[in-house]
Amino acid sequence: MKENQQELLEDFIRLNEEWISYYFEIEEVDRELAANPIKVIDNGGYIFSLIDEGEVKGVCALFNNGNGIFELARMAVSPSSQGKGFGKTLIEHALAKLTEIGAQQVYLVSNTKLTAAIELYKSYGFKTTSEGQHPVYTRANIVMSRHC
Repeated sequence: MKENQQELLEDFIRLNEEWISYYFEIEEVDRELAANPIKVIDNGGYIFSLIDEGEVKGVCALFNNGNGIFELARMAVSPSSQGKGFGKTLIEHALAKLTEIGAQQVYLVSNTKLTAAIELYKSYGFKTTSEGQHPVYTRANIVMSRHC
């Protein structure tokens, strides 16, 4: 697992745009992140890249919202690598980082049609905190959180 590697930011954006385009549509907030992904790191967040066989196969981020609160965001595994446990590896690494840095809470924004993802989040202790249209992401209809 690589952390905050600038040379892997293109893969982070590529994998995210790939899954978003498959299930939904790219939104303005996605274009803004793609234009400047280093801002996640500059703002005290983290971007994790899971490397397997010399390629980035999965990514996720922790966006720093301040006051010990982070958003688990942009988790994506390449379609050819799904079903190999990479999602679990990514979430476990992110949760371990949150513990290491003494974060208080983590939340995520998703969509209930992504049933495998929702089940994965529940298995790691995330609870639904709100449902319904999200104010930022058109594609989102659920927010889940947990204490670190």
